[in-house]
Amino acid sequence: MLNPTPIDDSQPDAAPANGGGLAHSLRTRHVSMIAIGGMVGAGLFVNTSVMIQGAGPLVLLSYLMAGLIVFLVMRMLGEMAIECPEAGSFVGHVRRGLGHRAAFVTGWSYWLFWVVVASVEAKAAALIVAPMLGVAQLPVALALIGLMTAVNMGSVRGYGEFEFWFSLMKISAIGVFTIIAGLALFGVIGSSLHGGIAHLWDQGGFMPRGFGASLALMPAILFTFAGAEIATVAAAETDNPGYNIVQAIRTVVVRVMLFYMGSLAVILCLIPWNQIRIGHSPFLDVLHRIGIPGAETAMTVVVLVAIASCLNSTLYVTSRILFEMAAHGDAPAVLVRTGPSGAPRRAIAIGSLVAVVLTVIAATFPGEVFGFLLNASGAIILFDYLMVVFAQIALRRRMHGEGRQPAFPMLLFPYLSWLTVGAILLVMVTMMLTPDTRVQIELGSLTLVLIVALGAVAPRRGGRAPS
Repeated sequence: MLNPTPIDDSQPDAAPANGGGLAHSLRTRHVSMIAIGGMVGAGLFVNTSVMIQGAGPLVLLSYLMAGLIVFLVMRMLGEMAIECPEAGSFVGHVRRGLGHRAAFVTGWSYWLFWVVVASVEAKAAALIVAPMLGVAQLPVALALIGLMTAVNMGSVRGYGEFEFWFSLMKISAIGVFTIIAGLALFGVIGSSLHGGIAHLWDQGGFMPRGFGASLALMPAILFTFAGAEIATVAAAETDNPGYNIVQAIRTVVVRVMLFYMGSLAVILCLIPWNQIRIGHSPFLDVLHRIGIPGAETAMTVVVLVAIASCLNSTLYVTSRILFEMAAHGDAPAVLVRTGPSGAPRRAIAIGSLVAVVLTVIAATFPGEVFGFLLNASGAIILFDYLMVVFAQIALRRRMHGEGRQPAFPMLLFPYLSWLTVGAILLVMVTMMLTPDTRVQIELGSLTLVLIVALGAVAPRRGGRAPS
């Protein structure tokens, strides 16, 4: 609910007033599915093999802990959104709680994170499609970015419908898989399988690699769950953002946790964790062992839908964050303008263009420049979550000072808020102590320093009315 009108620089915490710019044509079902679209990508269907090999059955606890962190962050966003629905995305609440500079760094770092993710998703799709078509990977990746850009350039309602049905397809596929695997677990189908709950502890115990291995996986799993906060961005294009954010908070994270943990639990019960091959989809391995005909083709389609949906949500969120930053004077004012459908087409085009450039870089220098970009953006989402928590604590204290109570209070404040801070910092420390992830903290910190420096020298501009 942003109105990109000129802002008073003497009041850096002021949010744009209602009534301009973005179309308010999304519905509650769109908001929830858009968030799910950002959270459920190819990682669930392929990269879970790495997670399972990294911790064994204890990976279930890793997903549970990561999901709880994201849930608590979303719960804090719900408290802030109900109190000030016109603030826009979570960046707007960081602006209210911590001020303009914190919002500048949070907004630009978040935009950078998702632009890199867009390139990663396009590259992942090309790895699957290019061999099937017998063509080079780069044209396929660029074509997919172009297709999803066209979807975003259309009407906001059309985008919401596209994402709703694509996300529904992903959810349905996970549900169907879990049912089939469950039937195999109980011996109804796939009689050649010798699965059982005992597989959770009969191959070296439930913690074959120790509890530390589970903690070491937390950063990667948190990155997998990143995207729930997109609900606060999408809700700005609804008639009742506060209500829609709360509804998304109550359903999205819990649903995704159930999808991940439920499907992984049946996989681990059917296949001993040490027989799962890194780089191969454990979902596909289960379907092959059960003897489902056409399993590979079906899984390929599901993965492609997951990637397209995630890329679609990625381009959406980058454009809306850039639009909001421009509306508050933290990006060129020309990006505030929207098309006839209410979509911020210039902001969409900028995000897509940068994603194209990064995709070309990934194809040209896969282990050099692109690797640097991946590592530089890897830890940023943790920083952004920290900013959300600190903003909620600051705003809640401000409310207490004014003698007010929130309508949708954070659970067990301030204990769970500070516990969330501690959990995120623990993940960061673990990353710093782990050789494979230390570079993400180092380069991520460098990225944030550069954004802070840019914010210090960049002049603020007031937003301009849409044309």
